[in-house]
Amino acid sequence: MNKRLKTAVAVILSVALVIGVLAILQRLLVPKYVDGIVEGAFVKEYYSEEMDHDVIFIGDCEVYENFSPAVLWKNYGINSYIRGSAEQYIFQSYYLLEDTFLCEKPKVVIFNIQSLQFDYSRSEAYNRMSIEGMRWSKYKVGAINASMTEEESFIDYVFPILRYHSRWSELTADDLKYMFTSPTVTHNGYYMRVDARPADTFPAVKPLGDYSFGERAWEYLYKIVDCCRENGAELILIKAPSLYPYWYDEWDEQVKEYAASEGLRYINFLDYVDDIGLDYSTDTYDGGLHLNLYGAEKCADWLGNILSSEYHLADRRSDAHLSAVWAEKLKAYDAEIAAQKVKYGIE
Repeated sequence: MNKRLKTAVAVILSVALVIGVLAILQRLLVPKYVDGIVEGAFVKEYYSEEMDHDVIFIGDCEVYENFSPAVLWKNYGINSYIRGSAEQYIFQSYYLLEDTFLCEKPKVVIFNIQSLQFDYSRSEAYNRMSIEGMRWSKYKVGAINASMTEEESFIDYVFPILRYHSRWSELTADDLKYMFTSPTVTHNGYYMRVDARPADTFPAVKPLGDYSFGERAWEYLYKIVDCCRENGAELILIKAPSLYPYWYDEWDEQVKEYAASEGLRYINFLDYVDDIGLDYSTDTYDGGLHLNLYGAEKCADWLGNILSSEYHLADRRSDAHLSAVWAEKLKAYDAEIAAQKVKYGIE
């Protein structure tokens, strides 16, 4: 081997070694979201699924804590998944929806409209919990560009080690344990809590100077509508039954008018609390902000009846393969219910 070739090989091996070390360090330093703040794990979990869902939910904590896909399967044979993340902004919902249609073609998309009140991101931390778990595509690039605050840089999303290089002092045993594999923390995107804390008194409702949603928020809602139509999916707009943050009547009227003008269905679950059977003294775990398991199962059952009877989604429980997949999912679902009951001292 001549000297020039030896030098080239040495350079290539050196570069490969540096890249390998940096890749391992990045795996170590990036947050694992397996304990405490687990919401950053939600988006990534979707890609380990078999892409054969009838229904996809898109939105923030008002979907991933308020609806149980397990009930949609058990009671109606509807295969569903929640593509939710903490404080998911409407532009992020749009890009996650486009990303979903790259993977599969659900028949129904359910979008929670709470995020219409935000034209721009308010937090890098929430941006990262919604975006970092996305697979790379033009839609992840779009989500990054649409979401970044002034302090953020695109290159930090490409190479997260640039963002987390100073995280050494925060490392725990979990960072080593879950460098390459992570446990599943949701049930088809649903984040479970079985404990209960009754709804309490909320801060006084403050009147707003302007109740209009921003132009940018409306722009992305139009994009979501067009995306569903282009992909042959029925879109249902919902407002989940969270009591706080407050959902103003003026906001509700705007959504009703928009839905009517576009021929869309809009369901404000707050209007159907009695029909659903929700009891805010037992069906919420944090004083009315989010539902616990029992409330989420009630909402899913009520919604499932609509999806089955009015959208004619087939009962797929006779599908042997899918039933076997769900049998394993339900084992994990029931096991977590039992574990959480022990954790919270519930009989």
